[in-house]
Amino acid sequence: MSFSWKSDEKILKVWFENERIYIHTDKGNTMSLDLEVFPTLKDATPDQRNAVVIEPWGDAMRWEEIDEDIHISTFYEDLKPNHDNEVAALFNQFPQLNVSEVARLIGIHKSLLAQYIYGVKTPSQDRMKKIKSVLHQLGLDLAEATAS
Repeated sequence: MSFSWKSDEKILKVWFENERIYIHTDKGNTMSLDLEVFPTLKDATPDQRNAVVIEPWGDAMRWEEIDEDIHISTFYEDLKPNHDNEVAALFNQFPQLNVSEVARLIGIHKSLLAQYIYGVKTPSQDRMKKIKSVLHQLGLDLAEATAS
């Protein structure tokens, strides 16, 4: 279902069900997104997810412990996971890779790399080159370490 976001629409309720985040607004809209759109929330415990605070204006949510913020406008974007992408293929080929560590080596936040892996966001050509370069270097380092 498609909605048009109104700047005066406010979030009244937030909940999680079936690997999705749901919101209900004061305009009567109930919307949801796949948790893969928000890797930090996907990786969070149920207690961490439930520690949500709706911001005073009602237009955003905050999870202090996991440092996550989501604006209501996000629910009006067409954000869907796409697992058939180059970054996902690289990480699926080597599931032993630590996403946090690879993100650190690339110089980006873990949640952004996770969004690339889930196909919610697409890296620029330069960012894709950096991802491949870091993975290549990890392979070289591993080969050198095992050759000694």
